[in-house]
Amino acid sequence: MKFCIFERYNIMKKLLIALFVACGALRALAADPMATNYSIRQCEGSLTPYPASVEQEAHPDSLEAVFVNHVGRHGARYPSSASNCRELKAALMKADSLGCITSIGRNLLRLTDRVMALSEGRWGALDSLGMAEQAGIATRMYRNYPALFGNGRVVEALSSYSPRAMMSMYSFTHRLDRLNNATTFHTVTGHCTSPLMRPFDTVEAYIEFRDNKVWEPTYDQYFDEACPTGAIMRALGKAFPFNNADHIRKLAYSEWAVVAGCSAMSVEVDPLVYFTPDELNAVWSCFNLRQYLRYSASTVSTVPADIAAALVMNLVRTTDEFIAGDDSTTVRLRFGHAETLMPLLSLLRLRGCYYLTNYFDTVALHWRDFDIVPMAANLQLVLFRNPRSGKYYLRASLNEKPVPLLPNRDDIYVPWQEARDYMIHCLPLDMQD
Repeated sequence: MKFCIFERYNIMKKLLIALFVACGALRALAADPMATNYSIRQCEGSLTPYPASVEQEAHPDSLEAVFVNHVGRHGARYPSSASNCRELKAALMKADSLGCITSIGRNLLRLTDRVMALSEGRWGALDSLGMAEQAGIATRMYRNYPALFGNGRVVEALSSYSPRAMMSMYSFTHRLDRLNNATTFHTVTGHCTSPLMRPFDTVEAYIEFRDNKVWEPTYDQYFDEACPTGAIMRALGKAFPFNNADHIRKLAYSEWAVVAGCSAMSVEVDPLVYFTPDELNAVWSCFNLRQYLRYSASTVSTVPADIAAALVMNLVRTTDEFIAGDDSTTVRLRFGHAETLMPLLSLLRLRGCYYLTNYFDTVALHWRDFDIVPMAANLQLVLFRNPRSGKYYLRASLNEKPVPLLPNRDDIYVPWQEARDYMIHCLPLDMQD
């Protein structure tokens, strides 16, 4: 009798899982006006390497660059932890032992083993591609603004205590030194930089936001509805004993994370071996929403953006000091994380980096992590001076592409006082005095 009840339970569990998958398939077939059609590379999200081709920036002959504030993310890296690889490998090994693993699953297991082997002892570390990305950005900065380097010129650089951020700083400054070793460099790293580079670890309001998991209900509802499961089932096999629907989705996410992270560590893989384009877009949208809710202003909370207030003040103060002649440093470099830049860009409300909505299925159409924070992402605030009038102008560039700083205006060069007033206005009210 007990055996029969157990068998009925197993049959019911399998039927429920099959029903869940079938419902997901029907939703996928239905026309979805919020569905995206981004490329394979774009669906790697913030794990994607920095654009390989970046045009050199030009500016009007009437202006001369005199000062640069640069805030950058570390370059391409090995996976930040082994958790997704381990979870995925455990499931694949179980499928193999049960005899239900598919040929796709065996390919995925080999890929997972390769990622783990290459990452052993290097989890989260900057790789050679990441070093090259930083060197490339440094080279273009030097070529764009050669007068800011050389005899009598000072470059100040700081990074978070994370080894990948620190190595990004050294890769960047090393290239600048190779280009002109008459420049004086000062570098700082360690926990002392955390208020600027890791405010997500230091701002009490954010720690409370994180620990209380304020963002999770919104994310969980979307994840439950949007995360596709077909890819992981094609790998593990129809007979694989999933615990429940949530188990399937979490393994589907781990599969995407392992595959999507390969480009950043220079491992060639064809994601279409494992996912359809629609599946890639759908699982990426889950990851994208997770980052949006945790590190950008939203209708859930503005706290994730407000944590960048100290960094904005630092950008304003250092520019003021240069203009006043109180500091001769011509280039200031800062190296942190995607979690450093997302709040900053959101607080400044740069186009494409700030989006408020109560319809979270539209986020993927308007806030895209692959545009905002690919590996080595950066914001450059370049101060220009008109030699004739003596007036100063600010230009903002996101990932080395000039973007309007002020909302509802398209001008790229903004008088410094206007830019300054706007940046101060973006701060929380208690910091605007």
